[in-house]
Amino acid sequence: KMREVVLVYLDRSGGLQKFVNDCKKYNDSKQSYAVYRFIISINPSDIAELDATLGNHILHNPLQAAEIFQSVCFIAIKTLSLIEQLQTEAQISILLKPTHLPPLPSYVLSLSAYPFNYTSQRFYMSEGIVIAMGTVTKYTQGARFLCTEETCPFSEGFRCIRVHCPGATESATVRTDFVCSLCSSPLQEDMKFRVLGDKQIVEMIDAKILNAFKGYSNDKSHFRIQAFTVFLRDELANKMTIGNHYRIIGIPACVQNGPQATVCIEVNSVQLYKQNGPSFVSDNFKYLLSLTSSSCWRFTAVLANIFASQVVPPGTYNTLKLAILLSLVQTCEKENADYLDLLIMTSDTLIIDRLLNYSLCLLPRGIRHPPSSEIFPSVSKDKHGTGSASIQACSAVLAKGGICYIGDLCSYKKDKLELLQSVLESRTTTVFIPGKKYGEEADQQVTISVQTNFWSFVDVDSSSKKHIQKENVLIGQMDMSLIPVNLVDDFGLLIYNEFSSCRLSSPLVHHTLKKAINPEAMLYKVSEQFKTQDYEE
Repeated sequence: KMREVVLVYLDRSGGLQKFVNDCKKYNDSKQSYAVYRFIISINPSDIAELDATLGNHILHNPLQAAEIFQSVCFIAIKTLSLIEQLQTEAQISILLKPTHLPPLPSYVLSLSAYPFNYTSQRFYMSEGIVIAMGTVTKYTQGARFLCTEETCPFSEGFRCIRVHCPGATESATVRTDFVCSLCSSPLQEDMKFRVLGDKQIVEMIDAKILNAFKGYSNDKSHFRIQAFTVFLRDELANKMTIGNHYRIIGIPACVQNGPQATVCIEVNSVQLYKQNGPSFVSDNFKYLLSLTSSSCWRFTAVLANIFASQVVPPGTYNTLKLAILLSLVQTCEKENADYLDLLIMTSDTLIIDRLLNYSLCLLPRGIRHPPSSEIFPSVSKDKHGTGSASIQACSAVLAKGGICYIGDLCSYKKDKLELLQSVLESRTTTVFIPGKKYGEEADQQVTISVQTNFWSFVDVDSSSKKHIQKENVLIGQMDMSLIPVNLVDDFGLLIYNEFSSCRLSSPLVHHTLKKAINPEAMLYKVSEQFKTQDYEE
């Protein structure tokens, strides 16, 4: 009955016509393969309407459901004479690709939720940010084995076919100790018929991890976040970009690598995740806009004046706050977006750091770069035992479409500053992969787009702290000897701090003391009228 339903569904959905076209390509090639691979798109809603039992079977037993499709496809090929070279049903490999899954919690995979049933081998939906990507390597899709006993029926033909299954390692598909199921003699692979495909290993992590990189968060809840490994095979290889947020559908599996077991997901479909932000502005801001509509500057001036009243008093650091707001509204994930990078010359590093950190938290992708890690992508050996290269994401890539706050420029060495200058000029960075080191025939260069605004500051008093001899500067001229002039030029906006540490304004002193005594206090009425959430929106 299920075979009949499968045939009806394929006919109605257009899948049968696609299958016939795929068969024609194989038949026209006149070449004999050990495995003929077919991708069948499945709409779970449509198939459940047609037959609930089959719909349930596809969602919860996809590997067994694929065998039903395999049987139907084999009968169709033989009945319609679609592939002359095909001999046995075992040669057909079916990959079911669901268009979506039911929007229910039991279909969502979370590595921070317990219990985690990774042995069920059914479809799950998950989403996350790509934090590492391996280079594309080869794996065995399928192989033909022959019995070494000449009188055995399995010593010829295509009876013993091994096909890759989700989560299986290379040794599960091809190795030398397989025995014949008929006579128990050793099996030997016919290397002429081995079918290879592309494989790429990707590391993903829950988007909640971004909150941990902001340096400060209002969220007091504790949660455990673990990266998970994703396998992209064949047509899905290179479908992901490092730093992007994706929604995936796949089958979880447990891969054994020596003494360690790794939970991974064999992906069937990949979709770029677009977060829909609030499409409204608060009533308070709308009212303020109507009051100030007579001037094209007044609304912006008031916004800058009252911005970040939780960190600094209204009316202080207005130039800097205006620049921060301008940079915040420039954030987006377009290829050729406008960027506004900020460089602040200050002797008030503590207050400036607090202000920039507060502003950073308004964005979903605001990253405070930890000094112990890399700002830009780096290469390391893949930890899954393949020996291939893996490109690791970093602060600048994780801040895609947002802000990367890199702290004090003076704390970086010359080579890091030169790399930063190059990125600010081109908005790309190049990763070099030496072929000899990572088992490749040739060296590779991978260019990665860096779509983020950079914020940084320079402590103008650091030269005296480090006992560096300053050059004689004219009155009114800033000492810029600490960092290369070309790097300063590459920042979109250079701001000189309004206050020096020796003459902090009285409101700022009062604000700092009151906040130290009561961090949660609302010191100004304007903080209640225009909340942090309003600025986020």
